[in-house]
Amino acid sequence: MSAPSINPNGTLKGKVALVTGASRGIGEAIAARLAMEGAKVVVSARTAAEGESRLPGTLAATVDRINKAGGHATLVKADLAQAVEREKLIEEAENAYNAPIDILINNAAITYFMPVTDFTEKRFKLMMEVQVYAPFHLAQLVLPGMIARKSGSIVNISSPAGLHPKPPYRGGRGGTVYGMCKAALERFTTGLASEVQADGVAVNVVSPGLVDTPGVAVHGLINEQSKDRVQPIEYIAEAVYQLAKADPATMTGRIDYA
Repeated sequence: MSAPSINPNGTLKGKVALVTGASRGIGEAIAARLAMEGAKVVVSARTAAEGESRLPGTLAATVDRINKAGGHATLVKADLAQAVEREKLIEEAENAYNAPIDILINNAAITYFMPVTDFTEKRFKLMMEVQVYAPFHLAQLVLPGMIARKSGSIVNISSPAGLHPKPPYRGGRGGTVYGMCKAALERFTTGLASEVQADGVAVNVVSPGLVDTPGVAVHGLINEQSKDRVQPIEYIAEAVYQLAKADPATMTGRIDYA
């Protein structure tokens, strides 16, 4: 991934953005795109340094890439499955720049693909906690400040897996729980958008198609049948940026398929 071109006087100048799941892949690309427009970015994930994950990419590398290009980025390591760490994340993110969070990007996810008959309670609860309740809780933590300022943006990252399967059914690869999580996230988004539009807060969804990321690779989602559907990661980051700067009067409650 090339170095971002930073415009310190861009459209997000003076804004603080928090991006979860930003040690690699889509989250890393989103963080860089927001920084390119002058945002001060806080990135979060479980992988802060080399050796903490079997997948490539770290928060330290994301921060280094942005800062070397002249942007502003800092990291806060957090396990979003834990409520206390979510609360700590918001506190440390706001302390990082001595400013409240203006933009929240809920991108973090943990995913298991297996049939419902084989799904353990532990894995089910973990996926729901990280992909559904964590975005809900983080929104609860940042919304009071956004509402008080009459300004803010929340963008949730979903997936076409949230759409209902349609017949003829051909079986699946165990994505039912993943689809449940994304469908719930989308319904939360539209519901919250209707609640806070009058308060000056935009709440939207970007639903990426197939993107070549380390997570996608580990699940083997790109193959001979799907390779022609792979989208550039920059498309997703651009879609998120456009919604991050959206005017809630005209652009909220959207589910955009990027």
